[in-house]
Amino acid sequence: MSERFDVLFAGLPEEKAIELLQTDPEELKNPVEKYTAATRLAACNSDASLRALIEAIDLDPDNLFNRITRRKALEALGRRRDSRALPGLFSALTFDDEPSVINAVDSIAQIGAALDEEQRRTLLDALGGSDNQKRSVIQAHTRLGIEKGEREISLLEEDNNPLVAGAARSYAARVHGRVDRLDPLIPQLTDPIAGRRRSAVIDLGDAGKSFVLKHLVSCPVSMPLRAKSAFQILDPEKTGEIPAQYTELITTLLQDNPVDMELRKDWICESSLSEIEKNLQHRDEAKQYGGALALMKMPDQQKLNAIDHIHSKYWSDYGANYLLTAVIGLNRVHERSDLVRTALAETLPQYAKSRVAAAWACLSLELNDQIGLLQEIQLKARWIPLKWSCEQVLKQMS
Repeated sequence: MSERFDVLFAGLPEEKAIELLQTDPEELKNPVEKYTAATRLAACNSDASLRALIEAIDLDPDNLFNRITRRKALEALGRRRDSRALPGLFSALTFDDEPSVINAVDSIAQIGAALDEEQRRTLLDALGGSDNQKRSVIQAHTRLGIEKGEREISLLEEDNNPLVAGAARSYAARVHGRVDRLDPLIPQLTDPIAGRRRSAVIDLGDAGKSFVLKHLVSCPVSMPLRAKSAFQILDPEKTGEIPAQYTELITTLLQDNPVDMELRKDWICESSLSEIEKNLQHRDEAKQYGGALALMKMPDQQKLNAIDHIHSKYWSDYGANYLLTAVIGLNRVHERSDLVRTALAETLPQYAKSRVAAAWACLSLELNDQIGLLQEIQLKARWIPLKWSCEQVLKQMS
């Protein structure tokens, strides 16, 4: 989803970004501009910018800003999806800077080119790193469909770290057809630890098996992450087309009703404003959904007062903004439809999921005055879950 944030760097001209990337950070008034430039060049297409990013792989890592820039350049090269970057990316697999190695591995997978025997061996050798690195290397094998490596990766299916084991199980299912290896990932979707739930969502998406979709719908993990895996399974070519038999499931996922979530009792708070506030501000999405569910269960007038209070304090927080918009639509709170209109019109990328909630709220609240904006978003949106939501809402509103 990083593409959604390109607008934040669009004001930096490509030529200036190349110049900054090639300047010694000691000579810059603001050295942060050097790695910002690398991120900016991820959205460019010229050979000059590609060469500049490849050259940045060789920056001296002893300088902190160079080291961060190198990481950003390795990441940017994945988004460029140009196989000319592969030699530099493979050279980065020998770095002693783990984030750089992981970014290089991820970019190799994003480029998606067929690898020769030497490259496959070099990639497999990177399994010798930390657990985070192991996970990235296994994911690359899965996403590239590399059959060789089965013996080494299968040994990790029972790893003590579920993030490593889950990636290995996803590889077994996707590349070698061992679908039964996914079984332990289903209960992991409701694990008390948020990171384990999130990793299971990613691993099930990588496995590419549609039978897991019903479990993704009810998993208390952020909607964008679940949507990414769901669309990855059903629309791997990113056409924006979903098979008709899955429309209802994807609609349920994107409408994101906390009532449909498998929420543990300790994730759901009391229906008091102070407790709901705490949950909505929690780092664990399950707690956030628990807070939204408590808000939805409030008596109507109390709910209105709570919505106004949360709006006045937390509307700029994109997590609370999203959940508040969703609740207004799901509970058909017509009195606060103005907030739905505001959320739908918000163009800052961090509020994209609020626009999804607002689109569905337009349907439930019958906001026909928003049809023009919905049509515009449907035509211009780059994020497929938002584009698809507007398309479906418009079909039902017509």
